[in-house]
Amino acid sequence: MAGSIHIGVGGWTYEPWRDNFYPKGLVQSRELEYASRHVTAIEINGTYYGTQKRESWRKWADTVPDGFRFTAKASRYCTNRRVLAEAGESIAKFLGQGLAELGPKLGPILWQFAPTKAFDADDFARFLDLLPQSQEDVPLGHALEVRHPSFACPAFVDLARERSCAIVFADHPDYPEIADLTAPFVYARLQKTAAEAAAGYPSDRLDHWAQVARGWSAGAAPDGLSYAGEPSAGTGTPRDLYLFVISGAKERNPAAAEALIGRLG
Repeated sequence: MAGSIHIGVGGWTYEPWRDNFYPKGLVQSRELEYASRHVTAIEINGTYYGTQKRESWRKWADTVPDGFRFTAKASRYCTNRRVLAEAGESIAKFLGQGLAELGPKLGPILWQFAPTKAFDADDFARFLDLLPQSQEDVPLGHALEVRHPSFACPAFVDLARERSCAIVFADHPDYPEIADLTAPFVYARLQKTAAEAAAGYPSDRLDHWAQVARGWSAGAAPDGLSYAGEPSAGTGTPRDLYLFVISGAKERNPAAAEALIGRLG
């Protein structure tokens, strides 16, 4: 048994993709339609910077096929603050803008914290208590992308697991890698694509990440990754996987996502 696997990129409007991903002459209004037939998930990043119209969420849902998933990065006003426990109003505003219009096509919410934000167990616990389990009757999942090394500790892993929030696995040269399984799903962001590789990564690295993805979806804690707690804790139950090739050499990310989809069938 295994969970469902959703692989994609960040956003869908990017000028260089019109040279090496989108067909020549494709009108911009059809880029989401095209992308959603070649990758199986998209992380919406624009929500970090501003609010989207409810009708936009509805249109996005109508554009992509059944089985496709969007994830959404939470507003910076929720996470870039000294006291996280005071984010309740910002969280409610972010979630109320229309995300629920995606219905079953809505995947997890990505809560990204600044590299300068250190782990404060009490404040972080109070923040997690503000995250609802649903919005307008649509179930919500929550993924935590932390970037300060102080989060690489058992106390943070335990806190995330108690709240059923996923710790984002970040393959990044500067941020901590925390592979502990803490939620019914896994959220991974691969951020080391290289311009000189046509598919973003060498073939052997794509094989590696495909193998890791299979392990995650089967409920395993893959070998060779960095864990802050006990690696075997929370394993054994199949998990849905959301894996994004993002940042790095961004012009190569669609090719890398497609290569991984091809390897995973």
